[in-house]
Amino acid sequence: MATRKMRLDLGTAGGLALAVGGILGGYLLEHGKTSDVIGESAALIVLGGCLGATLVANPLELVLRAFRRARGLLFEAGDEKADLIETLVGFSTRARKQGIVSLEQEVSEIGDPFLRKSMMLAVDGIDLQEIRSVMELSMDVEERRTEEEARVFEAAGGFAPTIGIIGAVLGLIIVMGDLKDMEKVGKGIAAAFVATIYGVGSANVLFLPAAHKIKLRAAMARERQELILEGVCGIVEGMNPKMIRNKLEAYTQSQQAARSPGKTEKKAA
Repeated sequence: MATRKMRLDLGTAGGLALAVGGILGGYLLEHGKTSDVIGESAALIVLGGCLGATLVANPLELVLRAFRRARGLLFEAGDEKADLIETLVGFSTRARKQGIVSLEQEVSEIGDPFLRKSMMLAVDGIDLQEIRSVMELSMDVEERRTEEEARVFEAAGGFAPTIGIIGAVLGLIIVMGDLKDMEKVGKGIAAAFVATIYGVGSANVLFLPAAHKIKLRAAMARERQELILEGVCGIVEGMNPKMIRNKLEAYTQSQQAARSPGKTEKKAA
């Protein structure tokens, strides 16, 4: 089985464009100027302060891991549960006819690490309970690591609005130091609040949604791994390939129902 193909995540890309476009669009409709909400100093205060606070709250290695994870949020792996099921059913058919050891060469060439490892354990004759124990531990560790990475962005989402307020107060301090020119005072107060926009905006458009998507992808990855593990355990048990297919198709039923709600409602009626 080849390595999973990646594609652009239209939800992430479109969501960011819609959020930023909607906010700026509404502002411009009220005759606001884009130049008024672009402040280099405000961005430096909020993003620099937020990064610093996040590093204080989390180990450096974890923050770097979280950033590496974030780089992949614009892309997602295609849904290939149907292909996975066909692969596992094919392995099951061959194992029943020729013995599970006959799969050794093919298994060593599998691109998916989780599938390759679980099938190698099966080919090596490891006990079924041991296979479950080893692979479930692997699943738990991976899920925990992903949860830790998501919490980094949750922490950043908590710090950003407060640091935005700090930036606004700093701007007001500068403005209040010179009250002679009221026109400059008005512009200075407006510029001071740009930091608040950066803080609240980055938290609610970027950091918190990123944390939520990381958690969601972790849950989807866990479900995929459960499908693989159930299929491999069925092969080890010598289960009929048709029974394995019926069992694994439960993981695709919710998606099929979502794609054809009309048919589901008609059957229910």
